[in-house]
Amino acid sequence: MENIANDPSRKTWINVPDNSDFPIQNIPFGVFITTDDEITTGTRIGDTAIDLNDLQQLGYFEDIDLPDGLFLQDTLNDFISLGRSVWRQVRGRLAEIFDETNPKLRDNEAHKREVLYPINEVQMLMPVFAQDYTDFYSSKEHATNLGTMFRDKDNPLLENWLHIPVGYHGRSSSIVISGENIHRPKGQTKAPGADGPSFGPSKRMDFELEMAFITSDGKPLGDRISVAEAEDYIFGMVIFNDWSARDIQKWEYVPLGPFLGKNFGSSISPWVVTLDALEPFRVYGPEQDPKPLDYLQSNGPRSYNINLEVYIQPKDSVESKISTSNYRYMYWNMCQQLAHHTVNGCNINSGDMMASGTISGPTHDSCGSMLELSRGGTEKLKLDDGQERAFIEDYDTVVMKAFSTNDNVRIGFGEVRSQLLPAK
Repeated sequence: MENIANDPSRKTWINVPDNSDFPIQNIPFGVFITTDDEITTGTRIGDTAIDLNDLQQLGYFEDIDLPDGLFLQDTLNDFISLGRSVWRQVRGRLAEIFDETNPKLRDNEAHKREVLYPINEVQMLMPVFAQDYTDFYSSKEHATNLGTMFRDKDNPLLENWLHIPVGYHGRSSSIVISGENIHRPKGQTKAPGADGPSFGPSKRMDFELEMAFITSDGKPLGDRISVAEAEDYIFGMVIFNDWSARDIQKWEYVPLGPFLGKNFGSSISPWVVTLDALEPFRVYGPEQDPKPLDYLQSNGPRSYNINLEVYIQPKDSVESKISTSNYRYMYWNMCQQLAHHTVNGCNINSGDMMASGTISGPTHDSCGSMLELSRGGTEKLKLDDGQERAFIEDYDTVVMKAFSTNDNVRIGFGEVRSQLLPAK
């Protein structure tokens, strides 16, 4: 089915501010509470939230085979389960409904009152129920920076890193929506030179700049998804802030890897941007040397040119941009990640979340964590208001933004914003 929603010449009768992340070519999906206190699945154009349940009830999807009440749910999981053909049909229909030349809804004031809401009057909810969450470690620059810092500057990458997309199974229950704040965690840490560990609040709180993709239902247990077919099982992407307590993590990670230093919280942006919407921004990833094994061979452009930004905002102060990176730096692309995740027969579910791992670029100002930006805490970053930071302090707000642009259109994710509160 043709991807008609991406027509760069299409205009909409809904007002879209200049440089909006959400033109009619985007049509992301999310879940929100309306001003009538109803939970619904929706989309967004400009600064207008659109109730998909009411559109369905009013007959705007009448010739698309959709279950009754599909959009009157508190997650996108059932919609995602219908598969890529249905996702594309719905996006295409929405593009037609909101095209500036289509009077069907444009000229129906009663229907517009039911369907449309100012974005600042709805409350965004978690878009999916993530039954499982996997975090990868797929930025070569990030892995090299950390390996140089903590292991061997001459051989920073572990032997397996250039052969497999390294990952670990995270905690899906602590993933929260943008705007929900995170408390500084407590745990065991071991200070340099100390005889043993102590217990208390983390002193080295960090963010990790990541993107995450959300899957549909996969194959039965025991079957695997190949690189070539992986995109049929990927619904879309969100911005992902993988909060990290570096001192807790350092003490616990040998021999099994991250645990309490990671599982206390991760934050995501509320709108899921589909792979179809990102199609104009496909790019080739970095050259992979040595050549991966056959099941990880990836042909064609399977990465995306997505600009990434990180800001810190101290309490009662201004935002300071501290990092500018890009998703295209990822060494292992999401199709390779999904193929490796399932090559042993592991099954995936609708709504599962797969995070990229910290995305760092080739320059110091493109590092995706405070650990790298402050060189392990030895150099403080100066913020626009004169304050300095080596790690995240209580009441700091971390903001991440992501967007793609070309000569025709800007497709963005909005932002993920979360404040760090003191330990309980």
